[in-house]
Amino acid sequence: MALPRKVLLKKASRFELKILTKENIDMENLSGLDRVLNDVYALRCPKPIDYHNRKDLIRIFNIIAKEIYGNSDECPFVEGFGSFIMDMFSPGSDLDLSINFGSANVECSRDKKIQTLKKISKKLHTLQRQGHVTKIQRIMTARVPIVKVIDLGTRIECDISVENWDGILKSQLIHVISAIDERFQKLSFLMKTWAKANGINSSKDHTLNSLSIISLVAFHLQTRDPPILPPFSLLLKDGTEPKKVRKNVDTFIDYGKTNKESIAQLFVSLLIKLSSVEKLWQKGLCASLYSATWTSKAWDSQCSPMSIEDFTDRSQNVSRAVGTSEAKTIYDCIHNSLNCLLLFLDGHIERTKMGELLFGSEDALSPLVKLVPNHNHGGSTGSRKNKKRKRRQDSDGVNASKPLGENLPCTAITGAPPLIPSLVNNTAMSAINLAGLCNLLPQQPTLPQWAPESSTAQINNGNISTSSWPHWGAK
Repeated sequence: MALPRKVLLKKASRFELKILTKENIDMENLSGLDRVLNDVYALRCPKPIDYHNRKDLIRIFNIIAKEIYGNSDECPFVEGFGSFIMDMFSPGSDLDLSINFGSANVECSRDKKIQTLKKISKKLHTLQRQGHVTKIQRIMTARVPIVKVIDLGTRIECDISVENWDGILKSQLIHVISAIDERFQKLSFLMKTWAKANGINSSKDHTLNSLSIISLVAFHLQTRDPPILPPFSLLLKDGTEPKKVRKNVDTFIDYGKTNKESIAQLFVSLLIKLSSVEKLWQKGLCASLYSATWTSKAWDSQCSPMSIEDFTDRSQNVSRAVGTSEAKTIYDCIHNSLNCLLLFLDGHIERTKMGELLFGSEDALSPLVKLVPNHNHGGSTGSRKNKKRKRRQDSDGVNASKPLGENLPCTAITGAPPLIPSLVNNTAMSAINLAGLCNLLPQQPTLPQWAPESSTAQINNGNISTSSWPHWGAK
């Protein structure tokens, strides 16, 4: 049963202040962490070739649609959405595509969506036999049916759906709203990178989808003092049509200019905010971007493991995919990251290693993934006991090449406490944890190898055959 909103507001505020007081973090002295985050952002940001490849893929899928349907009035058009349209994607991000037949005003039946995806899948299998694409996967029983495929030239995975107007609208709105303050885009990018590196950015695996992460960032910026983003109710007061929203957004440009917080301050305070409300989600706590405040909400008379109100349809929870045991995994990652931040701020972790601990190397998960207990997702979902976990230095058994999901040994830190431990007050404990953490780092960090220029000039007059599918970048 959900607690009243006022009760939850008081508890959330009190718990956040308790952690800030306990850990005594000097939020005015985070210049070293700012350098870490700026380095990660500069290294992981997409380059011009990444934009070019995705635009070309959208163009090619439109050509494929014409080959299937001809030039008749029934021929659909293919439109991108998701992180690429929001400009919050990384070179390794998936490309979301929607096959659209008409407008959002005319609903397409589920049967038609599935039949369309089957036609696309058949065409893709022809291309696969020619060696142009790979790993075609049809997921027709999902809430939103999709076909997944990987282009062999760019290694970009494309998630194809039909008339995903909701995803298109939200992507456009997030992109428009991000113009208010550049910290929104930058912090969203970093949090998505952090979540992906820690294996908690996948609705398929019942963790956080990208919209949930971006929504949490927006909510955090709305609830700073002074706020950096306004309540979305002010931006959507004339409806959700992107042109109208843009006009309202223009009146809020630099809305948060009196807030001088750096990206590092916002990154740390967001993790602390999330840590402080871990036990309140089950009491009905919900983040409302529309009203820019915590609220109380139950979904179908049930409190969800995490609740983030959909800002265009307030009856929906954008984090509904998060499972109970997976929420524990998410919070283990949050606690482990905060533990490492405390060690870093106390001078026990070098700057370069800190970036790898939080965000992993370019081609690997964060070493912190190895510290997360492998919860039994099929077992009991009862609450954990708030016991302080023991820590030891033995890290010989950790295999950095094991994929997430195997029973990975947690030899550096065997679990995560419900609140951040005061590691910096115990030099011996800090040294033990540092040794364990550093042993998990990749021995030869791999820098990204950016792809060469595209070879799409082979396509003439907008026509493409199965033998001329372009291979962008290295094969």
